[in-house]
Amino acid sequence: MEKPASTRQLKVAREIQKDLAEIIRSKGMAAFGGAMVTVSEVRVSPDLSIAKTYVSIFPSAKAEAVMNILNEDMKAIRGELGHKVAKQLRIVPEIVFYLDTTLDYAEHIDELLKK
Repeated sequence: MEKPASTRQLKVAREIQKDLAEIIRSKGMAAFGGAMVTVSEVRVSPDLSIAKTYVSIFPSAKAEAVMNILNEDMKAIRGELGHKVAKQLRIVPEIVFYLDTTLDYAEHIDELLKK
């Protein structure tokens, strides 16, 4: 069973989520083929070295392409994050992107309930 996150982990995760959202928003929708990308959650490892970043993508049909773009730009995104968190963190966490499918799941449940 996973240990609950410490207060420090939660604070760092919130800060990283805010900064990553800003970095992605500054790139604009055109950088992601017209898709809207939202950083829905960030979970940081206990040693603060890894930031699991969950992104939701609309429309979901573009999810695979957008995930490829994010993974290709990961070094640049991490570099920008480094500039933003340099004062708060000694090391910039490794960013790992995951697709957040909760919106698709909710939509699917909605469709089932309508039948």
